[in-house]
Amino acid sequence: MARGWESKSVEEQQAAASTQVESKQRLTPEEAAWKQEREAIELSRRHVLQQLQVVQSPRHRQMLEIALSDLDERLARLG
Repeated sequence: MARGWESKSVEEQQAAASTQVESKQRLTPEEAAWKQEREAIELSRRHVLQQLQVVQSPRHRQMLEIALSDLDERLARLG
């Protein structure tokens, strides 16, 4: 019996999900902590960049630029 495209899509999604789970299990605790910290810093950086696009106050802009610089330094130290 032929399978429809829906079942193939579900099968591909399940395969992709199992691959992602396997790759998460392969990380050491140190690697997982490093990855989590990096993702948190990148998220903060994106948030600061969004705020910089709409900020009106020069003082607030300066504060955001300092924060962005700090986040960039932290990312550089993480490697």
